[in-house]
Amino acid sequence: MRDTRVPRLEALRMILRPQTPTLWVLLFSLKGSIVPAIWRKVLYTVLLSSAVVATHGTFYHYKVVLTATPFTLWGLTLAIFLGFRNNVAYQRFWEARTLWGELLIVSRNLARQSLSLLPGLDDTGRRVLGNRLAAFAYVLRDQLRGQAQSDDARRLLGADAQALAQTPNPSSALLARLGRDFAEAGRRTNASDMLLANLDQQVSRLSYVLGGCERIKGTPIPYPYILMLHRIVHVYCFLLPFCLVDSIGWFTPFAVCVLAYTFFGLDALGDQIADPFDTQPNDLPLDAMSRNLEIAVLEILGERELPAPLEPVDGLLL
Repeated sequence: MRDTRVPRLEALRMILRPQTPTLWVLLFSLKGSIVPAIWRKVLYTVLLSSAVVATHGTFYHYKVVLTATPFTLWGLTLAIFLGFRNNVAYQRFWEARTLWGELLIVSRNLARQSLSLLPGLDDTGRRVLGNRLAAFAYVLRDQLRGQAQSDDARRLLGADAQALAQTPNPSSALLARLGRDFAEAGRRTNASDMLLANLDQQVSRLSYVLGGCERIKGTPIPYPYILMLHRIVHVYCFLLPFCLVDSIGWFTPFAVCVLAYTFFGLDALGDQIADPFDTQPNDLPLDAMSRNLEIAVLEILGERELPAPLEPVDGLLL
């Protein structure tokens, strides 16, 4: 069945843009850039710089004189710390993407094995296993977001959805149910102990995926480290105009704008990708990834009526 529902714009998104954009897009495109998240901060630094230039760096009849030397050292140190923090954030992002790739691989393996290694399993039992495999992705997505059980999960789980939603850890509860279901299916079809152990090994890989996602979600970057970077970036951009006004005059607002865009942008980008399961534009498109997993599982099981994959909306993949 084709899914005709309108994609939810508040859902998790990922920016999709050509890897070789035109010069116009590189310089002036706002969609897909970090500008929407930082424009207020950059604007306030530009206005502050203009005020400093208008007063010639005088604050309450006191001329503020700052040299470039401390700002050079301070800026270099700040860039190093921002780069380190963003590297750590990207490592979390990439680990999350690897885990969801593992989830797709294991789900395909289990769907394929239910066909090839459990030939005696009837179509109804095989479809129930496939639905619960696909539902695991949706349940995990909802749990990582801290959201209530989604319509997709309820659609695939059927009567089990309400009981699952009342558990403290729905993903773990569903994983335990999947383990029992595959074990029972193997016993009903007289599968060998070696085959049962292989099926259990695949289910155990799903447990590693769940544990890895919980580790990323439950272990944020230490808050004092983030707070220190936020404060230093703001103080640096606040004092910078007083350093530049005597040397470049009315060019100060432009120079401060470029530097503020750089530092505030790196800071905001690190915030967005540090939690890859969040609802920021640069996070993982878990909606689309969950739908693709469902399609892959149902396709392996021979289903002809497949849900439609989610498409990007205005360059944003949900």
